Amino acid sequence: MNEIESLLPHREPFLFVDEIVEADNEKIVAKRVFTEKDFFFKGHFPEYPVVPGVILIETMAQSGGAGLRKLGVLGGDALFFLATVDKVKFRRQVRPGDEVRSEIVNLRVSPRMVKQAGKAYVGDELAAEAEWMCVIG
Repeated sequence: MNEIESLLPHREPFLFVDEIVEADNEKIVAKRVFTEKDFFFKGHFPEYPVVPGVILIETMAQSGGAGLRKLGVLGGDALFFLATVDKVKFRRQVRPGDEVRSEIVNLRVSPRMVKQAGKAYVGDELAAEAEWMCVIG
């Protein structure tokens, strides 16, 4: 089992974190390279494949959860579920071969919920940003 699989309950084809680069109380940074093998490109869109916006949100949320687990904030068996997503903006398309760097900040963390904000970058270009809340169960 690799590190990411030990930090997240998600599995292929719905695991969107390749690596936690940094995790401290101030910021969580993670990376994911999207490839032409990702399942959603077959239908979104065959002639011009683009990562769906909801997948970018999921990527940021998974990055935030994995970072909290790495810090020991979330218990190893706790599941976290998206409850709200706010202030979403998509700024740049993400295509096959793009490496997405998620930068996450914790807005509030308690035993029953987590509120985070994140930005997803391709290189230095902002691709997406959002705030979300997850309930822990």
